Amino acid sequence: MSCLDRITACLPPRGLAFLPFRVEETVVGFVLPDFASVLAGFPDVFDVSGSGVALADRLTGFADRTAAVADVLETLMVRGDVPGWRGEHYGVGVNFGAAPLFSMERAAVPLFGVIGYGVHVNGIVKHQDELFMWIARRSLSKPTGPGKLDQIVAGGQPVGLSVVDNLRKECAEEADIPNHLAAAARPAGMVSYVTLRPEGLRRDVLFVYDLVLPKEFAPNNTDGEVEDFRLMTLDEVIGTVGGGDDFKFNCALVVIDFLVRHGYIEADHPDYMDILHGLRGLDAGTRILMT
Repeated sequence: MSCLDRITACLPPRGLAFLPFRVEETVVGFVLPDFASVLAGFPDVFDVSGSGVALADRLTGFADRTAAVADVLETLMVRGDVPGWRGEHYGVGVNFGAAPLFSMERAAVPLFGVIGYGVHVNGIVKHQDELFMWIARRSLSKPTGPGKLDQIVAGGQPVGLSVVDNLRKECAEEADIPNHLAAAARPAGMVSYVTLRPEGLRRDVLFVYDLVLPKEFAPNNTDGEVEDFRLMTLDEVIGTVGGGDDFKFNCALVVIDFLVRHGYIEADHPDYMDILHGLRGLDAGTRILMT
């Protein structure tokens, strides 16, 4: 096993015929034919054809689109077609900086193959010239990745909340990190990928932050989403992420990104270029789906 194996596990799917999902002629997602057939049962909201799925032309604004899609998704949730319901809304649009065209329940985002956004925080401790990293183990009741290893703080990016405000909210909820410590988090770029998971097509962008914490601080979960925390040396982290799939698939990418940025994986590494390309895979993966 190696870090490249973690990258390979997040490569875009090939050989599957995804249908483009459009809003006003703009492709915002990709749907498998089986789910398109389900949506065809709601012709007032979705126009389904052999060339793709589109929101009905009569839905012309954020509020109308959001309400119409929500009605359909709630029906599908009751039927069991949208598992893992979160009660959180994600914005749907062409990119993060643009105004969303509508919003939808988080659990449905992979079913429509729309881009999902999140924020991940590497919790770092520096002690006697050595780096340590706080690692969370996800709750066994989580709908995705139960029991897998995770960053000290990680969460989806809901509509209507800034990334910084979301980071502070997640810090408080997931690790009991007070605002005066969370304010020290520094943006460190992003990780992106397109990959097929049991919950659907994940086209995700993760905004990454590094947070240096005092050695006296110990995280404590307050929202029930973490089983426990452990403080690991960087050697332990490297051995774990490269030695198996103990980390949740996307959290492994965030760790590998940290190792690259801090010189633990250097240009002489035989997989260096493949690793770097794999950490920024959204655009390339989307092009594969468009062909």
